[in-house]
Amino acid sequence: MTDSLSAFAAAKLADLDAAHLRRRLTATHRLDGLWVERDGRPLLSFSCNDYLNLSHHPAVIEAAAAAARAYGAGAGASRLVTGDHPLLGELETRLAAFKGTEAACVFGSGYLANAGLIPTVVGPGDGVFVDELAHACIWAGAQLSGARIISFAHNDVADLAAKLEAERVGLRHALIATDGVFSMDGDLAPLDVISDLAQAHEAWLLVDDAHGLGVVGQGRGTAALYPSARIDLAMGTFSKAVGGYGAYVCASGPVVDLLRTRARTFVYSTGLPPASAGAALAALDIIAGDAELTARPLAKARRFTRALGLPDAQSPIVPVVLGEASRTLGAMQALEAQGFLAVAIRPPTVPAGGARLRLAFTAGHDDADIDRLAQAVGALMETA
Repeated sequence: MTDSLSAFAAAKLADLDAAHLRRRLTATHRLDGLWVERDGRPLLSFSCNDYLNLSHHPAVIEAAAAAARAYGAGAGASRLVTGDHPLLGELETRLAAFKGTEAACVFGSGYLANAGLIPTVVGPGDGVFVDELAHACIWAGAQLSGARIISFAHNDVADLAAKLEAERVGLRHALIATDGVFSMDGDLAPLDVISDLAQAHEAWLLVDDAHGLGVVGQGRGTAALYPSARIDLAMGTFSKAVGGYGAYVCASGPVVDLLRTRARTFVYSTGLPPASAGAALAALDIIAGDAELTARPLAKARRFTRALGLPDAQSPIVPVVLGEASRTLGAMQALEAQGFLAVAIRPPTVPAGGARLRLAFTAGHDDADIDRLAQAVGALMETA
């Protein structure tokens, strides 16, 4: 028995309950790429990152099943032991070609990728310049590295420039780390200017494009919007628009070789299951061959923002910031009563006072349903 530990946990949970910040799992049956079932009730979801609805695409499902039949349900070991099944090398070759890099390295998840790659390329005596709203796994990787962490104001290139000017001279190596599409705000990093600053200060640039691949830059990701930008470490995932699970880092050949031999989250993790690799290969084929499909999520998001007179969406993600956690939970419940699923996002995922409905638009959302959602959200905003 660990009575003191249980008492500690119960006290922490009570504090979270009082602040409307406790999180609970809700069993969710995804019926297709759009509809989910919760507590026996169908809801039209605007809270899923499956931007192209590929998780339920017949070709992607069949590729996953075929891979499992051919190679088994799991990789069986880390890739450096016996877990390097043939589909992983094929996937890495495909990714490098798609992203225009020399090589690619597949990881088990986006969190594992950033938590492993950052400590591999920087350490004590180095510095990591991190956008203050960068994903939690970037912060985790930076903290694990032992390098000095310098935060810069969100998308504020003047602040980044000032901090590089002040701090870079005392550092051995410097890494700038940012999201391409920010997962909670949906805005884009100005990669052209950030890249120029990186080169001017002999810094390397890491871009986490988990929410950009498949939906911006004709599906090729945020960097494709900025052809002049030099991205040293292009990271992304298979769990959003690709519709499956896993992640990758695209870089030069020597960098990828270093990751394979020194990134702890690669070396000491079981290889990605064959089904996930097979699904990703099929999804990448669809993304590369269907420009109309990859353009659709952003068009759907802009239909919503224009209906409410909001600034044009920059990605399929549209935040409706309501401020207080209790109010945001109430708005989620009000939308659920109308048949919509729009999950409330609360601190610490977002800053204090920044609780929001994070709406995610997909290629398959019907225009009439988007208009109904806009009307319902507009009514909630008017009651503020």
